[in-house]
Amino acid sequence: MELEHRAWWALKQLNMDPEAARQNRLTELHELEGFRYQAFESMRLYKERMKKMHDKHIVDRNFNPGDKVLLYNSRLRLFTGKLKSRWSGIFRVVQMFASGAVEIESEDGTNKFSVNGQRLKHYLGIAEEKWDKVVINLKEPQYTKEE
Repeated sequence: MELEHRAWWALKQLNMDPEAARQNRLTELHELEGFRYQAFESMRLYKERMKKMHDKHIVDRNFNPGDKVLLYNSRLRLFTGKLKSRWSGIFRVVQMFASGAVEIESEDGTNKFSVNGQRLKHYLGIAEEKWDKVVINLKEPQYTKEE
């Protein structure tokens, strides 16, 4: 009984005025809410900056029928080589689908297939015509014996 009385007395000493304790608690809760709001705003601004940085690297690739494109070969990573390009062929765009898929065909028109539009990029090189190819034959250099 004496212990309960002491606990009650200590509690009463700590909270001498219930109204002041209530006001103190409300002030602390408001401060905590302010800290939460600042953290939320800081996180929102951080996410906006990261989104801007990410979005500036995204290239909008709009393909039209007849465009020449290169196809990214994702399976090449198994047999990587330092100088081996992961972009293959020159293909011609046949049709664009609303889902983002693109139907392409090989230059000679034999193979036609659909791929994800994100695996394509525009071909910026100069198209060579098959009958205008220049063939250069190289000969082995002639060495002379030095005596």
